[in-house]
Amino acid sequence: MANVIDYIKWRGDLSLLQDEFNEIDNLILSRFSYFPLDNLIKKDETVSIKELSERFKNTDISKMKILWPNDVDLFPVMGESKRFGEMKVTKYINKVKPEKEEQFSAVTIIMPDDTLYVSYRGTDNTVVGWKEDLNMSFKSHVAGQLESKKYLEEISSEYPNELRVGGHSKGGNFAIYASMFAESDVKDRIINIYNNDGPGFGDDIIQTEEYKGIIKKVNTYIPQESVFGRLLNHEEKYTIVESIEKGFMQHDLYTWQVLGNKFIYLKEVTSGSNFIDKSIKDWLKQVDAKQREQVIDIIFEIINSTNVETVSELKKQWFSNAGTLFKSYRQVDEENRKMIFATLTELLKVVKNNFIEEHKNQKNK
Repeated sequence: MANVIDYIKWRGDLSLLQDEFNEIDNLILSRFSYFPLDNLIKKDETVSIKELSERFKNTDISKMKILWPNDVDLFPVMGESKRFGEMKVTKYINKVKPEKEEQFSAVTIIMPDDTLYVSYRGTDNTVVGWKEDLNMSFKSHVAGQLESKKYLEEISSEYPNELRVGGHSKGGNFAIYASMFAESDVKDRIINIYNNDGPGFGDDIIQTEEYKGIIKKVNTYIPQESVFGRLLNHEEKYTIVESIEKGFMQHDLYTWQVLGNKFIYLKEVTSGSNFIDKSIKDWLKQVDAKQREQVIDIIFEIINSTNVETVSELKKQWFSNAGTLFKSYRQVDEENRKMIFATLTELLKVVKNNFIEEHKNQKNK
């Protein structure tokens, strides 16, 4: 079984001029935006991936924000390869703005075939990032999405090249959003849009002419037990990729299986993926957007009482934070506590009903 790292070891000696851009290259470059590039690249610098990987090797990793352990292995392998090492990196941006509930990061890769790959980072380790994710369940045009459009248009104004736009998780959503709402001359230069297990959109966006006009350029890939990549609404077709993990852990793109320069495809998602997808969609129908917004805001107010900035901090200091969380919850007024309870009860009820229905269907089969 092989993953993206194995792919580079096999295909890394061939440049894009020798073997054209493919779906695995997309997945690798969508992951590149997660790399700890802060302090490795200057604001207006353009530098090769090879040089960046050397800087990474010479930096104390213990002082860096590594979002996923496999990034430590993938970065140098990319730098040492002819295929990726010669690519140029520019316009890295990473901003977290709690006051705007915004977590946004992106980077642009200039490729040897004279095209650009604009890579949007998905959710990072910040509490703000997770809050923005949940905001998408009741709100369209969140701060990160608006920033993604701005970033794509700024890149396009500086570089006249053709574009590939992509990302993993929330980054895939940003890639589609930026492409659909960009100026028409930018849209015309987009070759493909890549959504790697990223969530969809609310009804109001799905029904726009902008969405309908760009959707034919979208390539969506999801693992067989996908959860995140089936959230909200999707109108595009998707390709199902084999993962060696189970459940939520299939969101980890390092578990996606490749053969040559393609993914290993499967014909359908699992019944578990369908079950979770149906349960979430049914729950969203039962709980209106305003109530979801209020509950999410209250929950994150409780979390913010701990003063942690990342999910990792919340986990590491769980025992000390648990008391603060409980105290903050008790300070929530009775009406809001009832609303939280009712919302969660509705979710459990939906899950229970779908479980019974699924069990009946399996029994009839």
